[in-house]
Amino acid sequence: MKIPELKLNTGAKIPQIGFGLWQNTDEQECKSAVKWALEAGFRHFDTAQIYGNEQFLGDALKESGVPREELFITTKIWNDNMIGTRLIPSFEESLKKLQMDYVDLLLLHFPVTERRDGAWRKMEQIYSSGKAKAIGVSNYTLKHLKEMPGQFNVTPAANQVEMSVVLQQPELVEYCKANGIVVEAYTPLVEGQFFDDPILKEIAQKHGKSVPQIMLRWCIDYGVVALTKSTHKDRIQQNIDIFDFKLDEEDMKKLKALDKGYRVNWNPTNVP
Repeated sequence: MKIPELKLNTGAKIPQIGFGLWQNTDEQECKSAVKWALEAGFRHFDTAQIYGNEQFLGDALKESGVPREELFITTKIWNDNMIGTRLIPSFEESLKKLQMDYVDLLLLHFPVTERRDGAWRKMEQIYSSGKAKAIGVSNYTLKHLKEMPGQFNVTPAANQVEMSVVLQQPELVEYCKANGIVVEAYTPLVEGQFFDDPILKEIAQKHGKSVPQIMLRWCIDYGVVALTKSTHKDRIQQNIDIFDFKLDEEDMKKLKALDKGYRVNWNPTNVP
């Protein structure tokens, strides 16, 4: 199975599907999920300081014996660590927990008003050191991104935001694509809230796939990275089994009509 990749503005490539570890805080459950994900074909793993499982991911990857160069690893700087003196030491701690010399992508987790500009300058230092092969942001809206040009030396390589067929954020996606920023979609399955939608069911039946597989394939055909999350072996396998079909123009048109700006997570829109 060949997983498609998107090109980052660094020249590196990011696999278009990733395995997210949010809320996966039980050590054994987390390690088992990572093991099953590797067996299913995942090589892109997404963690964060606040998730409390960087160590579990590091252990599971080490035990797997999969060569580091085959992996794409993301972690995120938490809000409390965005203060100038804390950011770099907290990142060094993340590297220790992950048992790695570098990460492929380091993100600022949230656009904290008073801290994000100073934090991005520290991120640029980490990028210059080579310990993060790319740097980016998470939960940034158009407003937050548009503040950055002219202020900084490095354009974010990625912006990880909540995105799904019911939260398509076309203006944000258009801006990011025009400025060489890869969009990553978290909570693409909307926590199962639209699995009974008749349009999704109809398209799933047409392709002989499940509704979650259609929702994930939509991310691929929309040109963004899909971040999945599960601790169940069969679902982990199903979530990556989306590369033997493609949504056609008619499917995408029908799915576009499902956009209702519906969120299940925090809304960064009003963060000044």
